[in-house]
Amino acid sequence: MNRDGDRSRIFSRRAAILGGGKILLLSTLAARLYYLQVIEAERYATLAEENRINLRLLPPRRGRIVDRFGEPLATNQLIYQVVVVPEQTPDIEATLASLGTIIEIGEGEKRRVLREIRRKRSFVPIMVRDNLSWEEVAAIEVNAPDLPGVSIDVGETRMYPFAGSLAHVIGYVGQVTENEMTGYPVLMLPSTRIGKSGIEKAHDKQLRGRGGTSQVEVNAFGRIIRELRREEGQLGSEVTLTLDYSLQRFVVRRLEEQIAAAAVVLDPNTGDVLSLASVPSFDPNAFNRGMSSEEWRGLSTNPGTPLLNKAIAGLYSPGSTIKMMVALAALEAGVITTTTRVLCNGKVELGDATFHCWRKHGHGWLDPRGAIVNSCDVFFYEAARRLGIDRLAAMGKRFGFGKPTSLDIPGELGGVMPTRAWKAANVGGPWHVGETLIAGIGQGYMLTTPMQLAVMASRIANGGFAVEPRLTRRIVDHNGVEDAPERTFESLGLQPANLKLVFDAMVGVMNEQQGTAYRSRITERGFEMAGKTGTSQVRRISKAERQTKVRTNESLEWAERDHAVFVGFAPVSAPRYVCAVLVEHGGGGSAVAAPIARDILLEAQRLDRRREGAGGQVSTLPVPPSASHEGG
Repeated sequence: MNRDGDRSRIFSRRAAILGGGKILLLSTLAARLYYLQVIEAERYATLAEENRINLRLLPPRRGRIVDRFGEPLATNQLIYQVVVVPEQTPDIEATLASLGTIIEIGEGEKRRVLREIRRKRSFVPIMVRDNLSWEEVAAIEVNAPDLPGVSIDVGETRMYPFAGSLAHVIGYVGQVTENEMTGYPVLMLPSTRIGKSGIEKAHDKQLRGRGGTSQVEVNAFGRIIRELRREEGQLGSEVTLTLDYSLQRFVVRRLEEQIAAAAVVLDPNTGDVLSLASVPSFDPNAFNRGMSSEEWRGLSTNPGTPLLNKAIAGLYSPGSTIKMMVALAALEAGVITTTTRVLCNGKVELGDATFHCWRKHGHGWLDPRGAIVNSCDVFFYEAARRLGIDRLAAMGKRFGFGKPTSLDIPGELGGVMPTRAWKAANVGGPWHVGETLIAGIGQGYMLTTPMQLAVMASRIANGGFAVEPRLTRRIVDHNGVEDAPERTFESLGLQPANLKLVFDAMVGVMNEQQGTAYRSRITERGFEMAGKTGTSQVRRISKAERQTKVRTNESLEWAERDHAVFVGFAPVSAPRYVCAVLVEHGGGGSAVAAPIARDILLEAQRLDRRREGAGGQVSTLPVPPSASHEGG
């Protein structure tokens, strides 16, 4: 009996211990469930939601670039891209290999992807390839479960409808490099592009806009099921240029007859750049879609240097186009007057050196106006000698030489307006009188761009105002707020009589029979032009060659021929257009550059007349009274 009671007590104690243990375990489990489901419910709900929902940055939509009449010059186009997120891919090289069996992926693209993965954070998508066809997109989507971390992204690419005719002005966009990362998250997106040159670079921040976000639901394989919410970013600002694309197209076609050339058309009263062309050119769309090695080799080895914007970065001796400025410098300094006459017998002796005029037997007696009309070198040798290089350079700087203009695109060069101090610092040695003489005809150390020549001609045509060129007419943001600052120009302080003399002389160059460009004049009534020819020597003519026979440009190899230069404006009654043309190794300015400028100035005026007849907007503003000239 006692034995049975002892067993019963032992069993009851064991049952109590076991029961207590069960209760303790259940209590612990209940407490844990309470902790997870109540106290930590929000946290785990968030984690679950994050596994189900992805928040993606959307690249900003880039603003348009249009010409002065609203013609789109740079727009956006939808494209498909395949991207990979490194943190969602266990073996990136295996994933790329699998993807390579579905679509074509070059070894260079694979190396780029691996390089970007090392540079960027693991959660940042890396673009593998863009501009996918619909067939390629479908093949990737079908195989998505076997491609962890790989997805299709719909993006936008920049599109330049007029390709090479505006490449140097508009520029192009490209992928963001490591040096260009500024901490702005959207810059890390594979589809983000930023401006690399031209207007695209100059106004990149305004054009770029602001990125948006997209909330998408994904399944266990990472495939997107649906988009839950989208917040669009802000469209970039629209940039309106001063360019007239109809005129630009004509200018480019006219220049394309040459191996290498550049032209600038300005409104001399506002500084608006109506056309800026450099040939040969390139297709900016190629930089966006990816340029092949053959395409790059063709651009980099072309003797016409298509990647160089010759209008603002090509440096050339201005030749005789500088003679108006030399005349003004000498007149303003008082070393000559409007009636000063110099005898030209074809050459000037200075020590043991001889300086020749382009006309072998000379021009006879000439005053400043006649010297410009006939482009007499001997007259300007003498004018420069009396003036001295430093005073000549001082006037050159007033006309915009020796420094970049205010043009609002990158890459412009300032050229060289030499002085005694400049030579000592850059070349060494003292300045010689002979160097002053050749500076008087735009040779020697003096280097200018076609844009600077157009600015010089504008300041003569508008009555002596320091007009500065511009390409941007206005910028309008997504709210319609316009940024179009007003501009005023100071007077150069030149005597009106002196300005009138060089103005009239430029009219005579074109419209008088002894003028060097008479054959290239505009004969259409009311459209008459003024101008000045120039020849920029690229080789020195030897004494032996002068004694026998100077070889013509046509008999020389292309690279040894002189550059052809011309500056002019029209109409002479009230100038609205200034044109500067440079043809590399084109020979003489009167034979090559002047006819091109004539055709451009004639077309610009005809465009205005056609628009006026159609009741449309003309491309330039009225000439202010202070900038007008009578007849000529």
